[in-house]
Amino acid sequence: MEKRNNLLLFILTIGVFGILNTEMGVIGLLPSIAEHFHVSISTAGLAVSFFAIAIAVSGPTMPLLFSSINRKKVMILVLGVFVLGNIVSIFTSNFTILLIIRIFLGLFHPIYCSMAFTVAASSVREEEAPKAVAKVFIGVSAGMVAGVPIASFINNAVSFEMAMAFFAIVNALMFLATLIFVPSIPVEEKISYGTQLAVLKKPIIWVSIVTVILLNSAVFGVYSYIADYLKTVTNMSPNIISLTLFIFGGANIIGNIVSGRLLTHSPSKSVVFFPMMMGAVYIIFFLSGQSTVPMLIITIIWGILAGGIMANINQYLIASSAPEAPDFANGLFISSCNVGTTLGATVGGLFISAMGTQYVVLVGILSLILGLVTILLRTYMLTPTQQLSKIVSK
Repeated sequence: MEKRNNLLLFILTIGVFGILNTEMGVIGLLPSIAEHFHVSISTAGLAVSFFAIAIAVSGPTMPLLFSSINRKKVMILVLGVFVLGNIVSIFTSNFTILLIIRIFLGLFHPIYCSMAFTVAASSVREEEAPKAVAKVFIGVSAGMVAGVPIASFINNAVSFEMAMAFFAIVNALMFLATLIFVPSIPVEEKISYGTQLAVLKKPIIWVSIVTVILLNSAVFGVYSYIADYLKTVTNMSPNIISLTLFIFGGANIIGNIVSGRLLTHSPSKSVVFFPMMMGAVYIIFFLSGQSTVPMLIITIIWGILAGGIMANINQYLIASSAPEAPDFANGLFISSCNVGTTLGATVGGLFISAMGTQYVVLVGILSLILGLVTILLRTYMLTPTQQLSKIVSK
């Protein structure tokens, strides 16, 4: 039983990596996309932004629509769509067609990811669910961090077409693995659409959504501009910047594992601890940003905390607010993360334009302060009876 669960979690992890790799991997290919399709680099960037917009739009809806269908069939469907979409992307010479494919894949992205989290959580005992979900989130981090350099390397070493083929190959392998090794996973208790949508009436779900938006904004408001920060403020060389970003990515994976275990044992403390520690890191970041060695050390700690927040902390905040609708909740989580990423990057750009690159860290600090306020509000809403008893006892 344990071996079967481990194999399932492994397939889900690599499957999520394949989905995220398709989304994020093209970031390293943007110059080649611009050259291949004869468009500007800013126009090529639409291949990233249109995908993200599609995810934000479909996050709350698509997982809901597929929530009553056998999980294995849905996962095979989505992986099949990604394989076909990536194959067409290899051979098309029309940039408009590429964008249409990217939008279409973005619409299906939340279905697989939200279902992977749900299946992982339900495959183990309830108290072990955060740890199981944390393993799947390693695929998310790997897709976000490793996908870019791997695709870029294949592009430079072989060709643009082979880099695009890499996305298709990973998804095709997971399609076959799911088909062969994943057992049928029927939905034992079908939850009506009305019941799932009813969670939106709960104030706590909205507080959780705002919290996730703010926490993701805290991470990406700074991370989106970290390469420029390390270049202009810390004066790092291009090779050291690449090393620093690689360290950050590796630390993300460690953060996934650590936060998954902490959430299993002490969830309420974990959701406060990670943002508070990141706030302290950002203060040190701001004060010692001009020194290379301190920045390398800080990046490791920052990466661990960011990995825990982006993945497990954020997912836990929304999933625990709507346990009666897990697929819908995971869809809301994915959509909220994308909104937070967009918000952070936008506000970070405004801060840089108004004050300079050094002050982009303030976006992270401000977002964390507001996030901690909503976390405390959420905690109060979760335990009103306990709060009342404390007041009475005093």
